[in-house]
Amino acid sequence: MNLFKKEKKDILKEIYKKDRLTRYTFFVLGVLIVAIAFNIFILPNDIVFGVSGVAVILKKLFGTDPSLVILIGSLILLVLSYILMGKEKTTNSVVGSVLYPVFVKLTEWLIPLVDLGTTEPFLIAIFGAAISGFGFGLIFKSGFTTGGTDILNQIVSKYFKMSIGNAMFFTDGLIIFASLFFFGWQKFMYSIVSICVISIMTDKVILGISQSKAFYIITDHETAVKKFITQELNYGVTILDARGGFTGNMQKVIMCIIPTKEYFKVKEGIHSIDPNSFFLVTDAYEVSGGVIKNNSM
Repeated sequence: MNLFKKEKKDILKEIYKKDRLTRYTFFVLGVLIVAIAFNIFILPNDIVFGVSGVAVILKKLFGTDPSLVILIGSLILLVLSYILMGKEKTTNSVVGSVLYPVFVKLTEWLIPLVDLGTTEPFLIAIFGAAISGFGFGLIFKSGFTTGGTDILNQIVSKYFKMSIGNAMFFTDGLIIFASLFFFGWQKFMYSIVSICVISIMTDKVILGISQSKAFYIITDHETAVKKFITQELNYGVTILDARGGFTGNMQKVIMCIIPTKEYFKVKEGIHSIDPNSFFLVTDAYEVSGGVIKNNSM
């Protein structure tokens, strides 16, 4: 067990050493983008999520400096993380926890310069969330976080025995729900839409736009389907052994990676060969270790 931990730490060290300059550049750029989006779109329109949402609420109620609230909140959560989660879990959140409120302070001069006038608030919420999501995507893709509720989510997940997804729903949900009492139904709904857009945009930046589809096919006509994919479309397949969960019977699963543009051909071809076939299609964001052959058109 100790050997495994040592090997794991060595692997992580190698990962964090790789392309360090590029990672830090995108990290700083991501934090700057999130800070600008906060000052221009999020704060003036009372959109609430995460520790930044607490800063928005306190700014509205007491006129407190949002950057100071974010900094204090992040530092408190860092201390909690160090006590409850340990040094290893806390390290990658330290820089972001400090840098984000600093950038919020440094970019607050942009607020009076950007006049959105009579722009539809819903459009502002969408646009601000998309920019924030892009920034968060750069941060997470670089292997860092901005701390805040990311730390709180890990603590809640560990000590209340729930998934990270449920922890996010619980912590961010409570903060967003608080906006209902301070800003009303409209801003509450804008906050919900914003957090959804941020989540989608963050995923797109981290994973990219899927260029391929992964097919998992169960059919009684395995040979015919395999020949159609390999000979007619000229793509490789892998045959997996599987067992039915209900019947317990052994069966074959055909797996193949197909460019998205060929999705229709593969789907219709499988249905044509075996109308009763079962197949699952998922996005394949990254394919490595093999070559996908393109059928000549």
